[in-house]
Order: sequence, then structure tokens, then C-alpha cells
Amino acid sequence: MPLVHELVGYVVVALFAVGWVWGLGAWLSKRGPGDRFWRWLTVVQVVSVAQVLIGVALFAVGRRQGWLHYAYGIFPLFALAVAHGMARQEQYRPRPWVPFAWASFFSFGLTLRALMTGFGIG
Repeated sequence: MPLVHELVGYVVVALFAVGWVWGLGAWLSKRGPGDRFWRWLTVVQVVSVAQVLIGVALFAVGRRQGWLHYAYGIFPLFALAVAHGMARQEQYRPRPWVPFAWASFFSFGLTLRALMTGFGIG
């Protein structure tokens, strides 16, 4: 199970990297990110929740990490929830993808740090 958690951790970091780079590209080109962006969002949310559930299962069987690992791993779910709320606001109506791109930017850093703390780095 720890190996699965590690491998999914790499996938989560990569997915968030794709999201913020995609959002940056859409912003620089002054176009929307396209329909595939919303599919990416679905995938990153499902994989992120799965990763947290795997982590909870590991915690339940006695595998422990420092508190920062848990904070870095769980906070991206909150960032995505906030992005959902913001995307519904009037100011983001023409570009509802912007909050998700920002959430991806922050979540990339957070999940990368979660991976690092899992390896005992920092």
C-alpha cells in the first residue's frame, strides 16, 4: 500500500502541474482552455480524493508521518472546493476555469511538498 500511495503521489503532482501550465497557456493565448480542461479537472479531483483515502487507510494501519505531510496532502482538496465556489461567482462567469488554474498552481506546490515530506526531505 505505501508504494501505491507513493506512485499516486507522483501522478497527483504531475496532474496539478498540467493544470496550472494549461491555465497559464490559456491566459497567455487569451483563449479558454477548451473542453478537455474540464475532463482534466474531473480526473485530478478523483485522483486527489483517492490519494487522500489511501493516506487515511495507511494512517489507520499505523503508518505515520509528520503533521506537515497531512496538511500538504489534504489542503489541495480545500483549494479545489474554494475554486468551485469562486468559479460560480459573477466575476468569473466569462472565465470559470481561472480559479481552477490558480488552485492547481498552489496544489502543485503543496502536493510536491507532501511528496517531499513523505520521503523525509524538509
